[in-house]
Amino acid sequence: MKYTIFPAAALALLLAACGGGGDSAKDPAPVAAVTPPAPLNAEGRGQFIGADRLKTITPAEIRAALAQAGDAAFLATPRYAVDAWRVTYLTVDGAGRPIQASGFVGIPQKPANAPSPVLGYQHATIKTQADAPSSITDLGEPHVVLASLGYIVEAADYVGYGVSATAPHPYLMSAPSAAAVVDFLTAAKYWRETQKVQDNKQLFLTGYSEGGYVTVATHRALQAGTSTHRDELVRVIAGAGPYDVQAALDQLLAIMRQDYAPLGQLLNPGFLRLLGAADRKHARDLLLFLLVGDAVNVNFSPTFLDNYLNDDTAAIAASSSVYDWAPQVPLDLFHGRDDRTVPFVSAVNTLRAMQARGAGNRVTLTECVAQPAGHSQCVLPYWRFVLERFGSLARDL
Repeated sequence: MKYTIFPAAALALLLAACGGGGDSAKDPAPVAAVTPPAPLNAEGRGQFIGADRLKTITPAEIRAALAQAGDAAFLATPRYAVDAWRVTYLTVDGAGRPIQASGFVGIPQKPANAPSPVLGYQHATIKTQADAPSSITDLGEPHVVLASLGYIVEAADYVGYGVSATAPHPYLMSAPSAAAVVDFLTAAKYWRETQKVQDNKQLFLTGYSEGGYVTVATHRALQAGTSTHRDELVRVIAGAGPYDVQAALDQLLAIMRQDYAPLGQLLNPGFLRLLGAADRKHARDLLLFLLVGDAVNVNFSPTFLDNYLNDDTAAIAASSSVYDWAPQVPLDLFHGRDDRTVPFVSAVNTLRAMQARGAGNRVTLTECVAQPAGHSQCVLPYWRFVLERFGSLARDL
């Protein structure tokens, strides 16, 4: 018969595991508690600079603001009080230079240690500094209401607003638009970690008009990067944005030819570079007016319009348009066919281009059913769509 001989050390381990060792009555050595690493502030882009408490906004205050807005109100019922903060951080301006910018962080007052999903809200084109998210002049604005529904809301002011009000706003320039949001998400996350404000690792992005454009630019930048935000992104909804900037401006140019007859005879794509200086300036001013209106106290950079009026389609594609790529995280587009501010063709071209690149059903286009389905008429239907779609996916609200 063959016997197996256990080494003494192995036998001792076996006896100890079975409770047969002479020292089995001793308690096992205590396991040292693992201390989580301290949050690390970014260096350069995304660096947290400071946070200022603005106020605590009660549900009653939000309800009163919504009631005052009447039919134009964001249709939602506040659940939580909101701690509102202005966070200052480092990003880049339209020329790629470092600049301090700011944004709003709204934290719903929940029980201790209760986590929340994060919602990045990108605001539409705003004409006055008082309307920047961190100014919270209107307590019925989406970023405040969304926070009262249980989301941690992070809304960048963008360069050209808030603490960077003296800088030109890089309007419809994809890189600095995305940077303002991605860097804000980074700085706000660091600050929240230092304050023990927990999120549940879900990130949603949304915005309307310019906010829709910035949302898609941010989505693209996150997908191309390596930040933790990319891995936490759940869904993106973009409403009525000029993602295909060339096509959107072509449509606005057609409107100008109809509405401004004297100048309209000169406005033909492919020949804009031949305009004289006076006509070029007039055309640029009219196009900007169609996009942002009047009574403006914000310095909008006209770089994208200069590229357009120079017939520089390559520059527009490289520095402005954000439609021709394939998202890996679901993107819902929302737009109205009667939109004369941001033409519907921008959404159609985006859907087709993304599907041609293999996005498949990860990209959808929902048409606004308002009558007429214009830019302003589709704002509230868009928000109903956002609340329903995000609400079906968000946890811990």
